[in-house]
Amino acid sequence: MPEAARHPQEQARRVHRLLRLPEVPIHGECIGSCQPRPPARALEAQSFWLAACGCTKETTMSGQKSAGEAPQPSELQRGLPMVAKWDPEALAREKAMLAELEKSGLCARLVAYSKKMGPGWMQSALTLGSGSFFSSFFAGAMLGYSLLWVQPLGMLLGVIMFMAIAYQTLSTGVRPFAAMRRYVHPAVAWAWALTSLAATVIWHFPQYSCGGTAAADLAEHFGWAGAGKLVGARLFFGLVMLAVCVAVTWLYGSGSRGLKLFDRLIKLMVAVIVLSFMLVVIRTGVRWQALWEGLTRFRMPSDKTGIEVMMGGLSAAVGINMTFLFPYTLLARGWGREHRGLAKFDLVLGMWLPFVLATGFLVMAAANTLYNPANPVTSKLGPDKAAQVLSAAAGPVVGRIIFDLGVLAMVISSIVLHMLVAAFIVCEIFGIEPTGWRYRLTSLIPIPGVLGTVVQFPFWLPVVTSGICFVFLPIAYIAFFLLHNRRDYLGADKPTGARAWAWNIAMLIAIGVVTSYAAWWLIEIGLPKLLGS
Repeated sequence: MPEAARHPQEQARRVHRLLRLPEVPIHGECIGSCQPRPPARALEAQSFWLAACGCTKETTMSGQKSAGEAPQPSELQRGLPMVAKWDPEALAREKAMLAELEKSGLCARLVAYSKKMGPGWMQSALTLGSGSFFSSFFAGAMLGYSLLWVQPLGMLLGVIMFMAIAYQTLSTGVRPFAAMRRYVHPAVAWAWALTSLAATVIWHFPQYSCGGTAAADLAEHFGWAGAGKLVGARLFFGLVMLAVCVAVTWLYGSGSRGLKLFDRLIKLMVAVIVLSFMLVVIRTGVRWQALWEGLTRFRMPSDKTGIEVMMGGLSAAVGINMTFLFPYTLLARGWGREHRGLAKFDLVLGMWLPFVLATGFLVMAAANTLYNPANPVTSKLGPDKAAQVLSAAAGPVVGRIIFDLGVLAMVISSIVLHMLVAAFIVCEIFGIEPTGWRYRLTSLIPIPGVLGTVVQFPFWLPVVTSGICFVFLPIAYIAFFLLHNRRDYLGADKPTGARAWAWNIAMLIAIGVVTSYAAWWLIEIGLPKLLGS
């Protein structure tokens, strides 16, 4: 191939000089700035350059963009018309207060931040679902206190990535779906959104299954014999949960007061989860030496089943749909760069701490009642069987009633947040603002999951969905890593020097861990299950 053919832009420059056309820079994706200078014969020169490099994304001399141009930074969608629209005066006062608070000491900031938290609590409510229940309880029943370090580490890696996501979103105000399309690749943005939606819908089914089982166990305790075996009873419990979850979810798009009530209910449910499991642990006792060793010795299982349990605990901390929900809840509240410190605090105390406490108490409760090194548990227990075992050790009130209520709070809060993230995803895909009847309608997309109380869906469906999500979670992390290092996206807010090194090293560690787990899961679990081996 001739040298000129391999370098069409160089060939274009030579012809350009021969024709003595004025210099006009090509679009930024080709060789440089896309802001043209208006020389003589400029339109002729611009047409020549566009034809020479095959670029269709040039801004014309009259200021009009040609078809197919990607949006410029100033044109990207920013913010969400929710709190900023409903209560702009209160939001302005909050921003002024936070800006002034930056001059105060750490203690004063922490006290003020504790009154403004919200999005972090929503993340813990989303991740504290059936997956966290089964992985934590089984870990305690099979391996005792030895894996207590897993959930704190898994969520810590998630907090690192979410702090980066918060920094980007609050610094620019740009909606992440639009930012990913513009600065990473449209295919990555669409894969991220659609995978998050698929995970939300499929993972909805086990929430209802787990919740229906806990509700049936409560009903049996109060005299409804055989409720867990009656299809009609389980479906009734599922429909009650659905009605409650729809009512709570619809508060979110109903105005400033509805959003505040939604926040309070989510915090209440997370508090019920933590306190319920804490009471069970107090009742069954704490082995303090084992607790210390489980948190600090980082013991690794030696067999495949133990490794699977450990990896399951790491993966239960963060789901791909959480990466979509979190930045949109920040924008929905009207948060901006003044809220960056608050967002970090919220992630630690609202997301990391409740998750670590709830899952840790579950591990300890199972270890206190079921762990036997001579005869280890080898199969997962449902909430009903777990409650029956715990009631023998902790009594029927704490071991059964309070435990089942904690499980119900887990699944209901998770169902509500599944509906919310589905609404955000679909609204963003179709350009719908997440308010009014359209928001309510899109939030109902996951409701077929209510059939999880009575129907067992094909075994391959969760396997395929989990495999896809495990693959795309590290891809989403990598996309946010790339965004964090783009000056044309972050501008002057792009970290530099030691801060940039610290951010990048922390994010690369998180990416490495989730990528390793995704590869291990596909090789050891996903493919063997699909192939029937």
